[in-house]
Amino acid sequence: MTFYVDDEIASQPECWRQAAALAPTVLPQLPAPGERAAFVGCGTSWFVAQVAAHWRESHGLGESDAFTASEFPARDYDRVIALTRSGTTSEVVDLLERLRGNIPTLVVVGDRQTPAVEAADQRIDLSFADERSVVQTRFATSVLALFAAAYGDSVTDLITDAEQVLAEPVANDLVEVEQITFLGRGWTIGVAHEAALKFRETSSSWAESYPAMDYRHGPLAIAAPGRAVWMFGPAPHGLADQVRATGALFREHDRHPLAELVAAQRVAVARAVRLGLNPDEPRHLTRSVVLSD
Repeated sequence: MTFYVDDEIASQPECWRQAAALAPTVLPQLPAPGERAAFVGCGTSWFVAQVAAHWRESHGLGESDAFTASEFPARDYDRVIALTRSGTTSEVVDLLERLRGNIPTLVVVGDRQTPAVEAADQRIDLSFADERSVVQTRFATSVLALFAAAYGDSVTDLITDAEQVLAEPVANDLVEVEQITFLGRGWTIGVAHEAALKFRETSSSWAESYPAMDYRHGPLAIAAPGRAVWMFGPAPHGLADQVRATGALFREHDRHPLAELVAAQRVAVARAVRLGLNPDEPRHLTRSVVLSD
């Protein structure tokens, strides 16, 4: 059986090409160099916000922070960028309405006809990357492809690596494990958080995520045979040996971390199918969290 999420995962390289082509046209909407910017979202979009903020600041474009929309601080920013696939997430819409007239706002959205678009000062339309599945895959990564291209980074190698991932068999050894811990460093910490969320959402399985250097300060205690640690980007010296000494599986790869995220998405879906779950409709979840008054 083929699920919507299978097709959406497979379509990511093409969506990234479209996002990269769009980047030059949206540059005037993005925070100007030197502006103090905040990126906000919920769930997957919060983790994407973490990556985007790290990228902007590391490119020397200005101070950049990331917050889940419900925890936006009482702090001055020159611009707020909200990320929301559905455009209906209550916390995002509430924040945009609260900031209206006080701080300029931009929403990156998958559906133009939504409350978030009405509440924001400006919008970037990524409806070509919208999804039917509850879980986010291509919308989130297309947002990152857009920002990568906007900040002057080529997505060519990323697309090549992702196409290679999609041509490979799913890593069955990772499908079978009872628990996975995802690790990152720098901007890939946000990727690790997103991978763990995909594993939890899609297959209702036990997954955790940490900064790689902090993993040895306690979380390493859960490593054991039948469990795995998945590193995005180069691992700290000695970490792989420490994990393998516990009997746990350790995975790292030299390809682009966002291509590795595609591999993690595929593992999450395969595990859901193995457990008899519908990865398009995870238990207890909806496509958007809309809170009643």
